[in-house]
Amino acid sequence: MKAKKIIIAVLVLLVLCLGIWAFSYNYQKSTAENVVYETTHAFRTDIKKTAVATGEVKPREKIEIKPNITGVIQSIKVREGMEVSSGQLLATIKVIPNVNSLNSAQMQINSAQTELDNQTRHYNRQKWLYSQGVISKAEYETALAAYNSAKQSLKNAQNNYQTAQTGVAPGLEKYSTTQIRSTINGMVLDIPVEIGDNVQEISNFGTGTTIATIANIKDMIFEGRVDESEVGKLKIGMPLEIKIGALPDETFTGTLDFISPSGTRNNGIVEFEIKASVNLKQSDFVRAGYSANAEIITESRKNVLALPEANIQYEDDGTPFVEVKNGEQWVKKIVQLGTSDGENIEIIKGITAQDEIKVWNTSLISQKDEQNTPETK
Repeated sequence: MKAKKIIIAVLVLLVLCLGIWAFSYNYQKSTAENVVYETTHAFRTDIKKTAVATGEVKPREKIEIKPNITGVIQSIKVREGMEVSSGQLLATIKVIPNVNSLNSAQMQINSAQTELDNQTRHYNRQKWLYSQGVISKAEYETALAAYNSAKQSLKNAQNNYQTAQTGVAPGLEKYSTTQIRSTINGMVLDIPVEIGDNVQEISNFGTGTTIATIANIKDMIFEGRVDESEVGKLKIGMPLEIKIGALPDETFTGTLDFISPSGTRNNGIVEFEIKASVNLKQSDFVRAGYSANAEIITESRKNVLALPEANIQYEDDGTPFVEVKNGEQWVKKIVQLGTSDGENIEIIKGITAQDEIKVWNTSLISQKDEQNTPETK
């Protein structure tokens, strides 16, 4: 009796399992037959492959103006942001006389004055003797030359004293080193001094005080760094597209001019410096030091047939394919791929723009695999 109940229970359980399996099979079959896939078409577009560099935009030529004498800023003739031309007066310096130099110059004056007094007496005596016919003309002319030389020596000594006192040689005020002038055409970027500040001249013992920084902001370069994994793709002359953070609506073009032959390790990553000229229109105003990103175009394809890269499927051996609608079936077609920009990929051959391509995703893979999909190449 007990064994009979067990057999009945097993049979009931078996029938129940068969019923559940039959229901599940029929449901999945019905669902698979009713699956509707989204479709797309290949399209024509431009595809660019790029390497990215981060850096800044700066003037190609930037000059620090420094004095050739030590003194105090007496006046400043320009302000930051002004356009200046080569030779334009920027500032003036008042020289603080060096006591030793003044004393030396004064001693030269005293000595020259004494010599002139002696030569004056000698000349007057020789002049009288010559008028009396006592000495020759040659002797008279020698005395005259010595007298004139003594007068010039005194004048030179007096000029030296004035130069030591003011820093300006008499008659050369226009070219005086107390007048600080621009050496290039450009814009004043910085004036780090004020009236009354002490400034030091350039010498073997110091770099001197910067009075103004001037740059040609119409001739800008992009200076940035590229990861070592990208630098091997770069060549001089490649085009760039430059985006400046402060000017989000503008895109500037440029040309790669320089690739550093040696890298620098930064936080464990080796980077290489690059420089590129920036193409600016006459109306463009770009401030020196703006942060920027550059895309160096390493490969460019124009008007090619393409698909979103997400629509490409791959065989186990890596062969790429897409599924094309053929009536009520999906036909697998092998495709040859070209350049990719990470979003779209070039289709060299395998399909046309008229083909209806399946848009697939992981949620449909198991249902797709249950369908009998013939392969054509």
